[in-house]
Formats: sequence, C-alpha cells, structure tokens
Amino acid sequence: MSSSVLLTDLYQLTMLQGYFEEGMAETAVFEFFVRKKPPERNFFIAAGLEPLLAYLESLQFSPEELAWLAETGRFSRGFIDDLSRLRFAGDVDAMPEGTVFFPNEPIVRVTAPLPQAQLIETRLINLLHLQILIASKAARSVLVAPGKLLIDFGLRRAHGAEAGLTAARASYLAGFAGSSNVLAEFDYGIPSYGTMAHSFIQAHEEETEAFLRFAHAQPDNVVLLIDTYDTEEGAAKVVSIAPRLKSEGIEIKGVRLDSGDLADHAKKVRRILDEGGLPGVKIWASGSLDEQVVRDLLGSGAPIDGFGIGSRLDTSADVPYLDCAYKLQEYAGRARRKRSEGKATWPGRKQVYRRSGPDGRIAEDLLTLESDPQEGEALLQPVMRAGRRLAPSPSLTESRRRAAAELARLPEPLRRLEEAPPYRVKISEGLQRLAAEVDARSG
Repeated sequence: MSSSVLLTDLYQLTMLQGYFEEGMAETAVFEFFVRKKPPERNFFIAAGLEPLLAYLESLQFSPEELAWLAETGRFSRGFIDDLSRLRFAGDVDAMPEGTVFFPNEPIVRVTAPLPQAQLIETRLINLLHLQILIASKAARSVLVAPGKLLIDFGLRRAHGAEAGLTAARASYLAGFAGSSNVLAEFDYGIPSYGTMAHSFIQAHEEETEAFLRFAHAQPDNVVLLIDTYDTEEGAAKVVSIAPRLKSEGIEIKGVRLDSGDLADHAKKVRRILDEGGLPGVKIWASGSLDEQVVRDLLGSGAPIDGFGIGSRLDTSADVPYLDCAYKLQEYAGRARRKRSEGKATWPGRKQVYRRSGPDGRIAEDLLTLESDPQEGEALLQPVMRAGRRLAPSPSLTESRRRAAAELARLPEPLRRLEEAPPYRVKISEGLQRLAAEVDARSG
C-alpha cells in the first residue's frame, strides 16, 4: 500500500501552511466514526487499523516530494523546511480490528499536535473506510452461510489494485476462508483458491481432454469448471473420468458452476455425482453472487458447498460508500464541536462502553467522555503512544477470531439481512452537558 504523504488532498497542505504561519501546533484530538447506518446494514466491522498504524510509523516527506512541493510555488520556504522535519509523534486509541460497532461511535481517536493530526485525515479515512465497508458486507455472507466455504473472487473488478488487496484482507478478517488473490497470500498469509477459466476448456478440442489435462497439471487441486457448454453433460464427463484419475492416485475434489439457474443445476449435478459414485465431490458456485443470492440459494435447498463471491463484494455494490468522518473534537485543551445541519458531532475525547445481556449477546452501548468511566467493556484501547506502537498488532488470524466472536454475540435481529430496529447507543448525560456548554460559548 502506498506510503507517500502526497497521497492526500491539497487542502490538508494549505491548512498546514496556515497553522505554520499562525504558530498553531497545540494538541488536537480527532475521532473517526460513521455518521449514519444505511438501511442495508445493521452493524459495521472495524477494520484497517494495522495498515493505518504502519502508515503513521513511516510518515515523512521524501526529499523528492519536498523539492516538488517547493517547485509548485504554493508554499513558503519556511513551511517546506518545517515539513522536512515532520514525523507522526501522536497517540492513537482504537477499537481492535474485528470489533462490531455502530453509528456515531468513534473507531479511532488521534491525539497529536494539530498539524500532524490534520495531515493524516485523508489517508486515514481512505485506509479505514474501504476495509470497514468490505468487512461489514462480507460478514453478512458469513452469517447467512454458516459452515460454507466462502471465497473472495472480486480482484479483477475491484476499483484498482490496492482495493482488490484490501478486499481480500477485509473479507478474510470477517470470516471468508480465502481469496483468489495470490498477492493476498504472499502479503497476508490469506489462503488462495482457484480452479480454471472457461478459456482453458475452450482451448481444448474436447471438454473431457481439458478436464484430464487440468487434473494432471494440478493433481492436488482438481476442481473442474463444468458449465462451459452443458452443465449436466459436464458433470457426467467428470463421473466418466473419475475412475481413471483415481487409478493414477488423483482425486477430484469438486466442480464449479458459474452460470444459469444455480439452484437447479446444483441439484441435478449432485444427483449425477452421487449416482456416479462421487458423493464426496463438492459443488462450488460463482457468478454475480452476494449475500442475498447466497441466502436464497441455500434457502431453496441447493446442495452447494461453497461460494466464490466477487464483483458485488469487492465493490460493495449495494452500499458503495459509508457516510464517515474524521472530526476535531478538542484543541488546546478545549472541547470542540461541529454544529452543521445534519452533521453535528459530539465534542471531547470519548469512550464507548458495551454491555451484554444475560444470554451473552450485546445489549447496548454507552457513548460517553473518556474521563467518565462506566460499567461495561471499554471498546477504545490504547495502541500507539508518541508515534510508536505499545505492542505488536494482533495477527490477521487473531483479528479474524475476534470478528467471529463478535458476530456470535450479535442479537438475532441484527444477524438478518433485512433492516433491523437500530441497536441502542445511549449518549451519557455528561456528554450531553458538554455539548450544551460548547454550544453556549461558540455561538
């Protein structure tokens, strides 16, 4: 992922020059949160913290970047010299990756000198937003298809290379078994999965010949795509070659369906495989899938063992963006509050306390001031002080386990794809009083 500080909006730099000229460098507190819940989402999954911390640790302008900024003529020499010394030396408190959260709850809090806290806004949102977006969507498929193998197939239609890699990471964190993205395995250790394309079949004169050659080329991963011509005939050919391959020590692991009426084809193919003595061969499905389609397929009784979910996942097609923000909540020791219509914020440094019911499911959250400890689980945890991590970040596997535990604690209405009544997030009296005080002095 890019670490260039120039991957930002111009107004961050123009504001920084303004702060520089005015000598404004006292401590600022910013918080990142999602303002509103789209109807298609009942909860969100925190994701993207590890890439953010890596970015903050390496934050600095290169000599080439500083020279280019000077050449633009937009900035003073003194300001450019100041940028050459800039490093992130602030504090970060955050919800661990994999944590379930809800609107208006801060996921990340940054406490740093104002210029540092301001400069990181664009990349911070850029890193957190997409991973939260994809993880939250992937979790919905995980909930409707328990026990099924779910694979991210969306790299080729993701909005760029970084987005494709991000989607693989976020979906795996949320509970997917792996991705078709090979770089995701290299970078993150995410298991990669793949079969064959229709072009492999078409490149051979006979479908059976293609199946045999693929099996010999990949004897430990024989999953055959059977819908290039006629799906049921393809399944029959799989049955016909199975004894020959078995005599050579090669087992057919599965077949993949990628088109047509997947439920109907899956039922027919299952019958052909079972009657042909291949009850252990799995059926995988792909092709314009999402959590709604997966739910409906399983609800129809389709005997599908796994799903490759691509374009609609990696682009989060039903909810392509979240209304999220990174806002100033305190500066120079005084609480601050945005009061814009429809975009008002709660001021001050905040904490979220979560309480569970007798059944162990989450029951309600309390949004309050950091200085106002309450009963329950404090969700924001210290992760960075003075620009350095307090401890190594949890592994992706550990974050994945946390996400699974969090999903298991969701109340039943929130687990469904249909819009549920909003989860209860209470605003403490102390936070409400502070908001009123800030309004009174900033009118």
